[in-house]
Amino acid sequence: MTESPAPDDQLKLEFETPQFLHSLFANDPREMKYAEERLGVRAVTRNGWILFSGPREGLKMAKRLFSDLEEARRTGACIDLSDFRRAVDLVAGDEGRSLAELHAFRLLGSRSRKAVTPRTLHQLEYVEAMTRYPVVFGLGPAGTGKTYLAMAMALSRLKKGEIARVILTRPAVEAGEALGFLPGDLQEKVAPYLRPLYDALDDILEPEEGHRYLEDGTIEIAPLAYMRGRTLAHSCVILDEAQNTTREQMFMLLTRLGEGSCCVVTGDGTQVDLGEGTPSGLREAEQALAEVSGVGFVHFSQADVVRHPVVGEIIDAYEKHRICDE
Repeated sequence: MTESPAPDDQLKLEFETPQFLHSLFANDPREMKYAEERLGVRAVTRNGWILFSGPREGLKMAKRLFSDLEEARRTGACIDLSDFRRAVDLVAGDEGRSLAELHAFRLLGSRSRKAVTPRTLHQLEYVEAMTRYPVVFGLGPAGTGKTYLAMAMALSRLKKGEIARVILTRPAVEAGEALGFLPGDLQEKVAPYLRPLYDALDDILEPEEGHRYLEDGTIEIAPLAYMRGRTLAHSCVILDEAQNTTREQMFMLLTRLGEGSCCVVTGDGTQVDLGEGTPSGLREAEQALAEVSGVGFVHFSQADVVRHPVVGEIIDAYEKHRICDE
């Protein structure tokens, strides 16, 4: 990217090819309207150059935006519509971080699997926390990537030889039917509770690779009750849906960690399914461990939801509705 001479109220940026320039805004010129509105500038693009006009501060932000997009693109990122808007928001909000920084963390990736990267600032904070603390709590609403990123980080560590096993667990909370009355053996009874973990695993690893890891025990997916009495050494333990643990279960799991192990706990304190009068182990852990130096907490919000855009709107609507009902 080069800057060409222009009047004080204009900024002209030139790129090597029109194709490269178009890739920076996801090959959709309509997306430039979003940048114009957020940055307070007007933009015209032709044949590998883009001309901005507007106030000096807006032009500075436009230059930062396209510098960031170019850096992300040259490091291998394929910029989609959400990436472009996220880059605009980071610049407009003066967040001090960039899209290129988000894409700098590339977990896994193969010929048929895209590399896993943070998509929001809280996701970046979460990934950084997992490299810094042996125990990390990722707390927030559904769809924010808490479990998915934890699994991607654990599998990356496994492939690098930093750990020997990945253990994925969640509490099997009864919802209307007691486990004893469900058909099948114990493994079949708890399978529905663990299905989300299998789904995420299938999305991250090649099918044959995931099957091999599960067959030889390198990856274990089991109900939380199976963790009692064990010492989990050289492992990465991921506890999902932690809001549905009792206080005893949470304490039990956190004290299972052995030499060379780490733990990621994910949950949403607003979605507790425990019976009335049963305190959540997640809530107690938040209070009890807040000052422990080896424990990190990352809080997500509906702004971090990376599922279908309507999921964030649903979460926001429910929050407003429940506040009105209180």
